[in-house]
Amino acid sequence: MPKNLVQKILDSHVASGTPKAGEPVELVIDQTLTQDATGTMAYIQLEAMGVDQVKTELSVSYVDHNTLQSGYMNADDHAYLQSVAAKHGVLFSRPGNGICHQVHLERFAKPGRTLIGSDSHTPTAGAMASIAMGAGGLDVAKAMAGLTYRITYPEVVNVRLEGELPHGVSSKDIILELLRRLSVKGGIGRIFEYTGPGVKNLSVYQRATITNMGAELGATTSIFPSDETTRAFLARQQREEDYMPMEADPDADYDEIVVINLSGLQPLAACPHSPDNVKPVSELAGMKVDQVSIGSCTNSGFEDLMKAANVLKGKTVAPNVSLTVSPGSRQVLTKLIENGALATFVQAGARILECTCGPCIGMGQSPKTDGVSLRTFNRNFYGRSGTLSAGVYLVSPETAAASAVAGVFTDPSTVDYSDAIPAEPSYVDDSMICLPSDDPESVEIIRGPNIKPLPENTPLASSIEKKAVIKLPDNITTDHIAPAGAEVLPYRSNIEKLSTFVFRNNKEGFADVCQANDGGFIVAGENYGQGSSREHAAMAPMYLGIKAVMAKSFARIHKANLINFGIIPLTFGNPADYDDIDEMDVLAIEDTTQAATGKVSVKNVTKGTEYVMDCDITDDDFVLLQHGGALNFIKNSQPLN
Repeated sequence: MPKNLVQKILDSHVASGTPKAGEPVELVIDQTLTQDATGTMAYIQLEAMGVDQVKTELSVSYVDHNTLQSGYMNADDHAYLQSVAAKHGVLFSRPGNGICHQVHLERFAKPGRTLIGSDSHTPTAGAMASIAMGAGGLDVAKAMAGLTYRITYPEVVNVRLEGELPHGVSSKDIILELLRRLSVKGGIGRIFEYTGPGVKNLSVYQRATITNMGAELGATTSIFPSDETTRAFLARQQREEDYMPMEADPDADYDEIVVINLSGLQPLAACPHSPDNVKPVSELAGMKVDQVSIGSCTNSGFEDLMKAANVLKGKTVAPNVSLTVSPGSRQVLTKLIENGALATFVQAGARILECTCGPCIGMGQSPKTDGVSLRTFNRNFYGRSGTLSAGVYLVSPETAAASAVAGVFTDPSTVDYSDAIPAEPSYVDDSMICLPSDDPESVEIIRGPNIKPLPENTPLASSIEKKAVIKLPDNITTDHIAPAGAEVLPYRSNIEKLSTFVFRNNKEGFADVCQANDGGFIVAGENYGQGSSREHAAMAPMYLGIKAVMAKSFARIHKANLINFGIIPLTFGNPADYDDIDEMDVLAIEDTTQAATGKVSVKNVTKGTEYVMDCDITDDDFVLLQHGGALNFIKNSQPLN
């Protein structure tokens, strides 16, 4: 029977379960990656499992999020990460070496492999024909321990690309067009597989932009075939031996087909405050711009920055605009230095930042009050930039550069610049990647004072009666739950401190409300927990005593994180019941074992009403909930070594 590319890779990695859409399966994981905002907790959990050496084919620890040294916390955590990697068999990419997804694409991603990472944009490696998925840190720790990774076998959507991109139009505009059509919920339970004659016209960098931002669709992941373009990219990376051709069989079946004619696209922008709030740049033309930021894991590759340099060449940034450029890796930065493009940026008036995530996660470069910021990033959630009143727009490097020069939103298809860029040199330098120790027993793990013990949950009680301590609208992101930014992220290893920031932009004093009421229930609308994979958005509420979340629907990774930390995810059987609940209503689950049946009765004690909630979990998930989370279950099971 013919198979599509997703089925070929997934089916070869299924350890148990039925490979059929909607069915739970356990996958063997070949590679893992972590970054420093989530990695400290992942490795603390790996240590708690008692694992001596990781069991994966490859695991890499990257430092790319929290490199702003405004206190001892980040530097201490980097020392911890480097030492724990050396001891447990993990490669360590040092601060300054680059953004995890860019470096992994360059140096480690391979066709046909499975990869999970404690970052929601891990699907970037789908540009290399990997099944690459974002996951919570605990799931990544479990994979490093040799355990399988559970997903619901996804539907596969064939995105057929036809034609060729015209002048001024970017691969960023392809994924923005898909977000415009399908929304941030359009990919839930699905993988997007790109096919068609237009694929051959896209470089690996362009494919990576698309697979990276596929995360904003809520998709499990996205993937391109491995073809001669893939081979050429790997050859430039001096690892052509990793190449293997991979594509769908002729006449393979898909659950849906979406056709995009590249020749008919125009420059697009995602307007505040959601990646699917997409409009043509031509409709925004003339709007004054205050800040432009080029970079992030979405658009910081060699080609991305060369195209921006072509637009900027011989020009100067408008006086009202602050322009920043963040190369995706030290490899990219070196190439820009050698071919003169870095000088073009500097001469145009750009401020050159580190090869890190930086402004994308609110780590510096917050816009001014009421400012308009154009960013080549993947997310423009409310408050993520660090300035609540700012309007953040997601655009291509070409739109960003053209607008920086003009000082107003500018359609790059109307600007005269060269589409040609110089051939990318074959330059490799892995000197900033540290290998694990040959003598792990001798390695002493360095623990700064900001690394606190893991908070422990209690086993699931037979009944729960708590107040609805907060009621939230649709599309609540993990940035709402556990904010990013320079003020908060240094406490990623200190859940007690981090918990004081939970929902700070939604309900002032939320942590105090939880403390005063011995925890509670969260009530939310559609797509609760979209965005980042950060498990802190489940762990910190668990620390505050949250026992269940009642929502109209959940984002995939966050739902898994809730289960991992012993919080029951409940979905309204009748969405209208959401309207019946007010904040501080007393809610009661009289029999928590109902969760195993898929239906849970929740009484509103305050109003005298009752709701039938869906609890879409597996038998194994229920076992984790009974133990108070996955880590409790693992610690109570047999040793992993």
